[in-house]
Amino acid sequence: MGDPKKQRKKFETPRFPWRTDVLETELKLLGQYGLRNKREIWRHKTLLSKYRGIARSLLGMSVEERRKLEKQLLDRLHRLGILPETAAIDDVLVLSLEDILERRLQTLVFQKGLAKSIHQARQLITHGHVAIAGRRVSSPSYLVLREEEAKITYAPTSPLSTPSQPLRKSIAAPAKAKSAVKEEKS
Repeated sequence: MGDPKKQRKKFETPRFPWRTDVLETELKLLGQYGLRNKREIWRHKTLLSKYRGIARSLLGMSVEERRKLEKQLLDRLHRLGILPETAAIDDVLVLSLEDILERRLQTLVFQKGLAKSIHQARQLITHGHVAIAGRRVSSPSYLVLREEEAKITYAPTSPLSTPSQPLRKSIAAPAKAKSAVKEEKS
């Protein structure tokens, strides 16, 4: 059977955890993106630092060595929807944490109007009401690929999949009101 793989942390904690500027920015991100705890921020921050570290190491290589690896990194970030197709390696170095948090399933469910709030989006995902291409996903921190973004819907087995569901009507009502207000301003 083999030995089980050793479980390791997927995040690095801040070097100075009690700095007020760090605490304030983390608290703002927690509220804006509906995160459960700071560990989620640290996990995405670690992912971002890994991508940026790879980009820095590529800049130190010779042109022949780095061409293939650079293309792989940029293609990966393009598939994730973090960078556009025409991005260069320097664009990886200016990525921010918000760029990664915008690709979370929780954020995209809220932006598509499948939930009233970012917190309700998290609840719908964890309760199994959201699917990507017909496959139920129950992890709010799932990073949605660019081609999967249009396939985010309610799960077929969910009661929310029927348009006559009262919760869906209450979600759709504020969205219609917002669009009407935008049209009046135009």
